[in-house]
Amino acid sequence: MTTEALRHEVGPKRVRGFAAGELVFDTTRPLLVWEIQYYPAYYVAEADLRLPLSPEGELIAAGRRIAEAAVRHTEGPLAGYVRFRWDALDEWLEEDEPIYGHPRDPYKRVDILRSSRHVRVLLDGVTLANTHRPTVLYETGLPARFYIPIPDLRQELLVPSETTSLCPYKGWASYWHLVRDGQRFEDFVWCYRSPFAESQKIAGLASFYNEKVDLLVDGELLPRPQSPFSD
Repeated sequence: MTTEALRHEVGPKRVRGFAAGELVFDTTRPLLVWEIQYYPAYYVAEADLRLPLSPEGELIAAGRRIAEAAVRHTEGPLAGYVRFRWDALDEWLEEDEPIYGHPRDPYKRVDILRSSRHVRVLLDGVTLANTHRPTVLYETGLPARFYIPIPDLRQELLVPSETTSLCPYKGWASYWHLVRDGQRFEDFVWCYRSPFAESQKIAGLASFYNEKVDLLVDGELLPRPQSPFSD
């Protein structure tokens, strides 16, 4: 997709980036650019840079050279803006709070609601979880996720995984593999043990991808949705 076709808009937050303890940029007019459908990237006006950037995008911070740290745009609607590689910087701040992984989408909302609905999770007819006390997470653009207390899982089917993932809305997740009848399903169940403040209601609860299991909610089988997490 060409830059002319990318959806973009000016954001209202103050955004700063740091590398090796030095301020790289400080902007109150960040440009949100949707390079992919699911979340935006921050672009920074060159006037808001605080450290020099070579024409090739090399950044020097506290004597440390960071190759290909950024891309300069010189043509089209993004001319005059710089797009930093996320992992080229050590810290990103919105106002005075750190952000992780990527910017939050201003058009995405996360609602977390406790429920008393009866939820059963099955795979090929085998029950993996059974609860009357789920917590339901509704996230814009994704299926509702049912978070389940760990005692209500078939824990004997789970093997800890070393995989972790980062969500800018919820925090760091850890995973379990599912092992059933000699078959292993990698990273099949996840849990946010210490989620960000706004997602504390799911702390210590476990969830499954609706796309990969059968969900019975109050006796009704939910259709398996299509999403970026579908097989």
